[in-house]
Amino acid sequence: MLTDKPIKTPVLLLVFNRPDETQRVFDEIRKAKPQKLFVAADGPREGKPGEAEKCQAVRDIIGQVDWNCEVNTNFQETNIGLKIAISSAIDWFFEHVDEGIILEDDCLPSQSFFWFCQELLEKYRDDARIMQISGSNFLFGRKVTDASYFFVKLNDIWGWATWKRAWKYYDVRMKSFPQFKEQGQLKNYVDDPEIREWLMSYFEQDFNAEEKDGLWSSQWSYAMCIQNGLTIAPSVNLVAQIGFEYVGTHMDISFQPYATVGRYEMDEIIHPPFILPSSEADRLRFEVIRKTDPRLLYAKRIRIKEWVKNCLPIRYHPQLKKLATFLGI
Repeated sequence: MLTDKPIKTPVLLLVFNRPDETQRVFDEIRKAKPQKLFVAADGPREGKPGEAEKCQAVRDIIGQVDWNCEVNTNFQETNIGLKIAISSAIDWFFEHVDEGIILEDDCLPSQSFFWFCQELLEKYRDDARIMQISGSNFLFGRKVTDASYFFVKLNDIWGWATWKRAWKYYDVRMKSFPQFKEQGQLKNYVDDPEIREWLMSYFEQDFNAEEKDGLWSSQWSYAMCIQNGLTIAPSVNLVAQIGFEYVGTHMDISFQPYATVGRYEMDEIIHPPFILPSSEADRLRFEVIRKTDPRLLYAKRIRIKEWVKNCLPIRYHPQLKKLATFLGI
């Protein structure tokens, strides 16, 4: 069985103010019994009554470690913001280890997830082409391989693993982005123009964002992009997203479909014969993104509004009048 081996791979748990979700994730970590556990927590925000108590309740959960485990903590006294809190925590993690598994407090792993990451971290340790191992499969049952995993360029970070050798390319300031954009380098990484436009919108946003604002995750995608890096994605979803009971810092209600994707187990890992990105998998993944990403949905709404506005006989067509009313025209 895959889960018969001890988990020697270090695990980083990123937490904040959600004790219920953190407890569920911690319980799965406890079952896996990693030999090294790192826990990083951002501090409570000013003007948020009761948040300090919730943050402390989350930190107290770590005291439940009851197996042979080296525990390291990095707890912020004040709030430094999601982007800096997570990116600096991963920096801290890789100051101590060369490879590891990363979980946030709303990412509920199956037990197979830990062993899946451990085996592939070892297998591709020295292969610079591979920069991330993901626990997510959001193809909603559509199969692209008979193996246990495949390679993609669109990465998901709801439960993942990587190496210090890959994370070193992460740059919170994205200093190379102006040159990257001017030279049109994204077309050398992604063929599909719609995916390129979507990625570039995030890259531009996060390059121009203030230090505490923006998304660390799209900056990580940029780091992989400029290195022509690949992500390993499992053939079944190994990590359930449990953070959709309310809208979080960077969550929108349109992301709700991801909450329906369960987590599964693997009995064995069957390796693919080729290390080549699956353009089919990226295309299928983007189909889901197109239906769930708020900015794509908003852009689509704007295009429809412009079309309706420019439709001269609108007042003579009842259906168009209804659509105009719905769109607020």
